[in-house]
Amino acid sequence: MRGLLADTRPLSDPHFRRLWTANIVTVVGAQLTVVAVPAQIYAETGSSAYVGLTGVFGLVPLVVFGLWGGALADHFDRRTLLLVTTAGLIGTSALFWAQAALGGGNVWLLLGLFSVQQAFFAINQPTRSAILPKLLPIELLPAANSLSMTVFQAGAIAGPLVAGALIPVLGFSWLYLIDTVCLFATLWAVVRLPALPVEGAGGRPPGLRSVVEGIGYLRGHPVLMMSFLVDIIAMVFGMPRALFPEIAHESFAGPEEGGLAFAVLFAGIPAGAVIGGVFSGWVSRITAQGQAVVWCIVVWGLAMAGFGVAVFIADEVPGAVPWMLGAAVVMLIVGGAADMASAAFRQSILQSSAADEVRGRLQGIFIVVVAGGPRIADVAHGATAAMVGTAVAAAGGGILVVVLTAAATVAIPVFWRYRLTQPARSGE
Repeated sequence: MRGLLADTRPLSDPHFRRLWTANIVTVVGAQLTVVAVPAQIYAETGSSAYVGLTGVFGLVPLVVFGLWGGALADHFDRRTLLLVTTAGLIGTSALFWAQAALGGGNVWLLLGLFSVQQAFFAINQPTRSAILPKLLPIELLPAANSLSMTVFQAGAIAGPLVAGALIPVLGFSWLYLIDTVCLFATLWAVVRLPALPVEGAGGRPPGLRSVVEGIGYLRGHPVLMMSFLVDIIAMVFGMPRALFPEIAHESFAGPEEGGLAFAVLFAGIPAGAVIGGVFSGWVSRITAQGQAVVWCIVVWGLAMAGFGVAVFIADEVPGAVPWMLGAAVVMLIVGGAADMASAAFRQSILQSSAADEVRGRLQGIFIVVVAGGPRIADVAHGATAAMVGTAVAAAGGGILVVVLTAAATVAIPVFWRYRLTQPARSGE
């Protein structure tokens, strides 16, 4: 059992332990704001169209500052950059609290603050990921990434539940204030870090050229490029979350406004990620990380295909709805666990294989891929479901994940051969 449970050896490093412990506190507060912003916008406007604008106001700065933030993380001392961006997150959260405490009412102010917050987050996150190889030996990176992702996914489940219960009782301002206070835990952990200068950092100020150089670095390192490609395949073709509202209502007889089926479908993937994280002790024992990523994504694809089959049976077989809802959720949980392991391995490959002077930029690209892939999937699955139905769209997407991942592995076989003891080199 000890070998199955999460590998906690990274927590023996005091710097990582402080960051990880602070993240437990911070992620709950952050999720309160994630829920409170759209809820406040809807409360003030009564319009889902305005709520939908949070996608645009959140994604654009995440992409722009994710790429540029990675360039900054490859130029400045990373501890200094973490201090500045953490302080920025505290400041924007405090402004959220101030506008709500003063009565709110300006939706554009809310959206503007949300964009600024996402910009600080987009710089902070690649920087935080880029420092891990400086704190831990490379063989502990998969375990460290699993621990971090488990906390994030647990917050993604608990945060909305807590926020939903607290908004009617405390109001929006208190949720923003809680987030502001929680962020000081991360600031404390960052202050305790040592100086983290970048090895081989150039003297040129980071700009568009620096970002392009970071992207160009992937051309000579197919292992790293493949780690992004397989994630794009998995998310774009295999993420069916845009179909959950229709499936919950049409296939599993839930009410139009949500209900139990809707809730458990949305909770399935993050719940699987948490379960996978709790039982992630095995990830530290895997050296064939390329093969591990491929198999994890194949399991993800098969799970999403199984989810589509469960939906199809619920649609076609009378009386099968309760059983098939359970089967569908199990498939999502399996997929979430596989996705967590895949992400831990891919993050570790980036951290251990890339030169220190480009780690920040590659982590910025990682953030953009992780954020952008599911949003493209929302559009693709929605359009496909309109033509062939939700069951076929979900199952077909999962099958495509398996086929395209196999094709990419055949096309770039060096990824399949990649092992932790053989870091990717230029031209490899």
